[in-house]
Amino acid sequence: MHVVPLPALADNYIWLLHDDEGNAVVVDPGEAAPVESALCARKLTLRAVLLTHHHLDHIGGAARLRDDHRVPVYAPNDERIDIATHRVNDGQTLRLEKPSAQWQVIAVPGHTLSHIVYVGEGVLLCGDTLFSLGCGRLFEGSPAQMLSSLQRIAALPGDTLVCCGHEYTAANARFAQTVEPDNLALQQRADEVARLRAEHRPSVPATLSSELACNPFLRVDSAGVMDWCRRHGAANDPVARFAALRSAKDAFGA
Repeated sequence: MHVVPLPALADNYIWLLHDDEGNAVVVDPGEAAPVESALCARKLTLRAVLLTHHHLDHIGGAARLRDDHRVPVYAPNDERIDIATHRVNDGQTLRLEKPSAQWQVIAVPGHTLSHIVYVGEGVLLCGDTLFSLGCGRLFEGSPAQMLSSLQRIAALPGDTLVCCGHEYTAANARFAQTVEPDNLALQQRADEVARLRAEHRPSVPATLSSELACNPFLRVDSAGVMDWCRRHGAANDPVARFAALRSAKDAFGA
């Protein structure tokens, strides 16, 4: 399975996955045009659309793709996604014949209450739940929900490729380095991201093992993050530490 990030809108990524026979799936198409261009350039046939949550920048092109290509649209059980043809739920396995692939569906409330991710074929299609070196804002869920969701993700195999919905890594790196300035793995990742972006290349996907070594939102029990939390009056428990980190990142901005 080939995994391709398609830049869209201001800083979104639409994920295109395809096999060697020309069968393709797209994930979170915020607009249709980048998908159509990629399908044409690579001589691919679209077979399905997968959606992680209801935000317009992740579903805005799905209806056009559904209608023009006559393909199913898989989405969480959320009435705000009225373009879906199939609903998928936590614990379900989504199987496709073309391309031959399967993904486990995991519910990850936090960014939104109905957010899901798809895990399989070596990738984590995680929308706005986990970013490289960061995580999504809590528009609907609680810190406890989001931390629990991230912990479910953290338990996946370390070589899983994190395919997130936005190019936020450089900004996330700047914040992460204020939390763990002595984290060598984080410094190396930040340097790598700076080089990739200078070359106008995507900073993702990244491996989950890299995120576990560098991403403060996956490291609330690490010594460096706990030390930062103590200095910010939030060392009591993991949820409090996560909430303090998320609040600080909200105030930090880009």
